[in-house]
Amino acid sequence: MRDKISVLLVDDHALVRRGFRRMLEDEPDIVVVGEASDGEEAVKLAQKLRPRVTVMDCALPGISGLAATKRILEMLPDTSVLMLSMHPEETLVRQALDVGARGYTLKNAVDLELGTAIRKVVAGEIVLDPQLSRPEALKGERNYALTARELEILQLIVDGKSNKEIASQLKLSANTVAVHRANMMDALGIHKTAELVVYAIRNGLVNVP
Repeated sequence: MRDKISVLLVDDHALVRRGFRRMLEDEPDIVVVGEASDGEEAVKLAQKLRPRVTVMDCALPGISGLAATKRILEMLPDTSVLMLSMHPEETLVRQALDVGARGYTLKNAVDLELGTAIRKVVAGEIVLDPQLSRPEALKGERNYALTARELEILQLIVDGKSNKEIASQLKLSANTVAVHRANMMDALGIHKTAELVVYAIRNGLVNVP
């Protein structure tokens, strides 16, 4: 018998992870090898367990699911990430695909077939929820995808932190943070920090308490 597909489940709600685990227990060719409740833990477990597929929630405490996906794929390019989210916004779908996710599906869908979706991404397919369409880059964004570092900085900007505070937390220079902030605003066609915050929240690029 061929090796089973190893899966890492990432969601900050234990009940949701338990539900997904139960769904996958009935799949003879899939085994859940680990669970994580936030982005940092997901990155560490992925590095340790090297799962074939990581089922990743977009909205996570700490670093976002998008940033965690970017980090995991930089370390483990042969891993596939299937993004699950409550949010159908096209911008978020596009960001997920741009950072390397192989699929994006709505976790509250009544007909969610997680096992089937996992097999499809392993087979190299791009899996999108039937309610979604593969999004085009938004006008004004110049096909621009935020990097994992920029997503981290964006989250901290939304949290109200200054360039100096962000630099201290991420062990960067304040000038480097300022450059990242300016690059994001220029690429997105945004001229004020307040507009950047509104854009990030509206398009689901950050977690809001």
